[in-house]
Amino acid sequence: MKKQTLALIAAIALATPALFAPAVAADQPLRLLGRTDLATYEGDFDHFGADVKGNRLFLAGEDGGTLEVFDLRSGAHVKTVPGMETPHAIHYEPERNRLFVSNSGDGLSKILDGRSYAVLDTIKLAPGADVMSYDPSAHRLWFVTGGKNATAKMPKTIVSQVDPATGKAVSEVTFDTDFTEGIVAEQSGPRVFVNVAGKSEIAVLDKRTGQLLATWPVKEGENNSQIDLDERNKRLFVITRKPFKLVVINAETGVSIASFDAPARTNGMMFDKANHRIYAAGDDYVAVFRQIDADHYEELARVPSEKGAKTAFLVPELGRLYVAVGGSEKTKAGLLRYEVVPTRSK
Repeated sequence: MKKQTLALIAAIALATPALFAPAVAADQPLRLLGRTDLATYEGDFDHFGADVKGNRLFLAGEDGGTLEVFDLRSGAHVKTVPGMETPHAIHYEPERNRLFVSNSGDGLSKILDGRSYAVLDTIKLAPGADVMSYDPSAHRLWFVTGGKNATAKMPKTIVSQVDPATGKAVSEVTFDTDFTEGIVAEQSGPRVFVNVAGKSEIAVLDKRTGQLLATWPVKEGENNSQIDLDERNKRLFVITRKPFKLVVINAETGVSIASFDAPARTNGMMFDKANHRIYAAGDDYVAVFRQIDADHYEELARVPSEKGAKTAFLVPELGRLYVAVGGSEKTKAGLLRYEVVPTRSK
């Protein structure tokens, strides 16, 4: 009888594992949901994009010249789209079911049909497109082109504002450096912030005209790359690469407020507005920082990931954080999925 009872309990546990799973600690901000292997992929990935309604996650296979497509909820790998040359950033346009993929190869950035993934057109800017950022308030795409990412290296970089409906530039600003990185735009204001990495500066632009309004030095490190914005509190979050730091900056004055160590090779950083957190993904872990108030921050956790897991993407609608793991001799390429555990109100 005892054996039958134990067997019944074991069967119930296997059928309903969530009931017997250990509880997530109250201070644990991320919970690993699973890993999708990409066994044949070698090299680094770059940035993500998402079609939330269509349940698709897109990942730029930078070294493989591919667009990788996943099921957004399950993480299952759906499709590999070849022929992307050197893709970097992705924007999905649901109105026309199109994908914009920035590409530093000579074939220029591409506009893809969202159903067939066929190339419909190219964005005819200077070669070497890398960073691409979408401004929903103005319905504009911002591209960084030229510089060190062009096949024929260029001494300067160009930041172009593009109308996605036509694929044409509506403004351009040239920077006297071969290295320009992240871009983020205000949604209730007229400004765009650009990481001029080669000069360790933030350029402030008027997004209506493209006019340069100000430049602010980033004193905590060099090669400022990732950037995000807490518009309500007027705070910028910036990652530097020499050394790897997270820097919090007043978006009105350009003055630094706080800085923290960031994971090595961080290539994905974003502000979680709902939970007042900043996530920074790099080798071995995702660093999670808590915003106490506009002027006070603390490191909350170092959530284990893997070597080469340096690109991340937050989908607030699902409460999910995705991290891409580059493939090497020691690490199998893949996709990590984390559940964002909401901040508990006190």
